[in-house]
Amino acid sequence: MQQFVDLIFPIPLDNRFTYSISSEEADFLQLGMRVAAPFGKTKIYTGIVAHMHTSPPEIYEAKPIHQILDEKPLLSENQLKFWKWIASYYLCTEGDVMRAALPGAFMLESESIVSLNKSSEINESELSDEQFLVVEALESQSSMKIQEIEALLDKKRVLPIINVLVDKNLINLNQEIYEQFKAKESRYVQLNPLYEAEAEMHRLLDELSNAPKQREIVMAYFSQTAGKKKKIKAKKLMKAASASSSILKSLIEKNVFQEIYEEIGRVGFEGEITNPEINLNKIQQEAFNKIKSEFNQDQVCLLHGVTSSGKTEIYIRLIEEAVNKGKQALYLLPEIALTTQLIKRLQNYFGDKVLVYHSKYSVNERVEVYRHVLQNSEKGKIIIGARSCIFLPFQDLGLIVIDEEHESTYKQYDPAPRYQARDSAVVLAALFKANVIMGSATPSLESYYNALHNKYTLVELSKRFGNVLMPEVEVVDIKVAHRKKKMTGHFSERLMQGIKESLDENEQIILFQNRRGFSPILECNTCGHSPQCPNCDVSLTYHSGNNQLRCHYCGYHIAMQLSCMACGSNEISTKGFGTEQVETEIKALFPEVNVGRMDQDTTRGKYSYEKIIEAFENQETQILIGTQMLTKGLDFRNVGLVGIMNADNLLNFPDFRAHERSFQLMLQVAGRSGRTQKRGKVLIQTYNPHHQIIQQVSVGDYKNMYKEQAEDRYQYQYPPYFRLIRLTLKCRDYSKTNEAADWLARALENVFGRYVLGPEFPPVSRIRNEYYKNIMIKIPQKQSLGKTKEVVRKILNTFNAIGAFRSVRVIPNVDPQ
Repeated sequence: MQQFVDLIFPIPLDNRFTYSISSEEADFLQLGMRVAAPFGKTKIYTGIVAHMHTSPPEIYEAKPIHQILDEKPLLSENQLKFWKWIASYYLCTEGDVMRAALPGAFMLESESIVSLNKSSEINESELSDEQFLVVEALESQSSMKIQEIEALLDKKRVLPIINVLVDKNLINLNQEIYEQFKAKESRYVQLNPLYEAEAEMHRLLDELSNAPKQREIVMAYFSQTAGKKKKIKAKKLMKAASASSSILKSLIEKNVFQEIYEEIGRVGFEGEITNPEINLNKIQQEAFNKIKSEFNQDQVCLLHGVTSSGKTEIYIRLIEEAVNKGKQALYLLPEIALTTQLIKRLQNYFGDKVLVYHSKYSVNERVEVYRHVLQNSEKGKIIIGARSCIFLPFQDLGLIVIDEEHESTYKQYDPAPRYQARDSAVVLAALFKANVIMGSATPSLESYYNALHNKYTLVELSKRFGNVLMPEVEVVDIKVAHRKKKMTGHFSERLMQGIKESLDENEQIILFQNRRGFSPILECNTCGHSPQCPNCDVSLTYHSGNNQLRCHYCGYHIAMQLSCMACGSNEISTKGFGTEQVETEIKALFPEVNVGRMDQDTTRGKYSYEKIIEAFENQETQILIGTQMLTKGLDFRNVGLVGIMNADNLLNFPDFRAHERSFQLMLQVAGRSGRTQKRGKVLIQTYNPHHQIIQQVSVGDYKNMYKEQAEDRYQYQYPPYFRLIRLTLKCRDYSKTNEAADWLARALENVFGRYVLGPEFPPVSRIRNEYYKNIMIKIPQKQSLGKTKEVVRKILNTFNAIGAFRSVRVIPNVDPQ
């Protein structure tokens, strides 16, 4: 009987695609394996085997697959179920999930390869200049890729030229499949066993007496290996003999040495396991015991512990128990910056069992981690990293730790799938019957609501470790300070005094300003003109480091303007301030102090987080200025003062979560202060000192904040009481965006009535010359989420079938953050 497989391709199409396989292939293939299969007229894609059956497709004739790429499955059955859930819940395709889940090296691409047809005669007079150039280049090399021909002719549109040459039968166009992952190898050399006998060795040395440099390498080999038959790294041998690679090469050609290549890991731990003893105090031990008893009933636990209460020690103990049972553990963090400190702590305790996985790693490094997890090897029992870790091929997952669970960075924004890693991790754990512990000093309203309504278990740590006092929070009214002329730049007199006191006591300082760059707005004092980005509806931000005006949405930049672009006036001033300006001012006020800055501009490199954090930990930097990267669970022992430069730009944001986020950010950054015996200090500068959120931060009153925000959310029908789906339409044509949004909103209103909001332009309504418009669907608790999504999918399918709206893209975002 004819056998078939359903494949998932890394393309944004809803369907799986059916291909025919032979009986031999059917015996060998398993779910989760990769195969190369033809798609369309010329493409070859990597597909994942998602289903095997004997039912042929009804609409089209099934093509045979091209080749099988794996000997063992690359995905487990649980992963395939997880992919299906993500695609269904977040209104995307399994192809989108595949693109996000697999390292790029696993997805073989087909690339057009052009080669010369040797049997054809070339008549140069019939060829254009560009066609002749291509043929001439192919005469000197066996084949060329499309990109190489584009570079040769210095133009993008080369396919018409290639098509003409194919029609004239002068060149062949083939599809070549290539695998991107290359194992990292180390080159060793070893003496040929022929020369092991003493007589032969002496004969060899006599023969090499006329080649002193080659003789030197042989002598160096004996001294390095102490006369034993042993391989040695080629680099080490050349260094010991002060010889070049050509001399070693000639010895290999003479068969004196044999070359050996060995695969080595790119990722791993090379230090020593110090395994420091973790002693939980009484409160921690009680919390740990409660978590353990709840785990026995398969409950998700929310650990609400104030900053510096010792949550990480509890996580390490729970990970240790899971690993001792032979299970795998996943430690999720919201920000790559956080992994730097935590990796050291975990590796000191678990050594080589800890592997790191995030987007700053190279493709090859990610493939290596992926393989370790897939093989469930000892190296890689514990994975630590950002949200994409949930897609790793776990075999026996026992525990998921979600640290700083309130963070919005757990939500993927672009591209699809737009998943929330915290919520997805709970589903992943259910598939493996694994335990989940979420921790935060400021839990998200949704998680705390779930804990109060018995969906999760709530465990609380209300005191800091070692009974260290919570920091003293002081609110500084900068409206009064401005009026009394007690401001130095953006620093109030009180903040200046606090910085001086901390420096005198040899303490470190963190200054928090949630805006990067020097100044967000440049304004002409004469006509009021402000330079705008030509591609987006935002003003350009001034960056003093490279003297540029830059758009933070599309990257457009121009040189700093010395006169107004509209009226030519020289009276230009900056409005607002970012981390760069704070850094400039603090360096001018305290020239002898070492200042560091941590924002998106200073953390672009792979190890940039590490360098900044290490410098601050080692007290090489005394003042650290940063954006919200600083707020997330970093542990600095010598910080005496935290200054929040301007609390108002957090609060005045057009979003229903603005107040909750402001509270979380301010309380988290305040928690970086006074983490040892001496009580820390926090100074919050604001124009609105009586704002309820600022008052709640000043006394660390989470429960009151939750109560007030929950009442507002209930009244205005927002999460956790209602679910949300936001549909964003984008198109380069303004009027078409409006028409399409109106049509879609009407279609949705016919079904959901008053629960559809919009269409509305977002605060930034044009990005990269595309206009954006939002429609929000609210879903009451009693309404079926699955059925709602089915209806939304049907309406979107109808919308996509309308020719007039073909250029308008609709991006569904379930549970937008």
